[in-house]
Amino acid sequence: MKLSELAPRKGARKAARRVGRGESSGAGKTCGKGGKGQTARSGGTINPGFEGGQMPLYRRLPKHGFRSRKRVLGLNQFQIVNLGLLERFETGTVVDEQSLRAFGLGRTNSKLAGFKILGNGELTKKLTLKVSAVSSSARSKIEALGGTITLL
Repeated sequence: MKLSELAPRKGARKAARRVGRGESSGAGKTCGKGGKGQTARSGGTINPGFEGGQMPLYRRLPKHGFRSRKRVLGLNQFQIVNLGLLERFETGTVVDEQSLRAFGLGRTNSKLAGFKILGNGELTKKLTLKVSAVSSSARSKIEALGGTITLL
């Protein structure tokens, strides 16, 4: 092998794209740059945060003191369980977070504060509930059946 015989592998070198050589070439007229304006010019770029002259998001938000809604309300967000779903438990059962999760209610890896029982649906069984929160309508329906509620 001689130095003059060296050549790149087949397909390693790709021919440069020839623009502006007629419309049928596929890169004629606007040369693949679209219409007119800043982006069609050589060296013309728009920074990532530019919103077409509208006040950009990074300038609309405050520089300091912003607290996310999730952080503010974090401990007040509950996993919701409607009263009708408690019908699947046996009469006299102690219903707590573990038993609710065992029935597939609520997310297992959740960072929410716990379970809240709402009054949608009908309940016909006497249950003992140990949950984080209960709505007033659910409380009245459970206590009318002789059930008890313990808030965690």
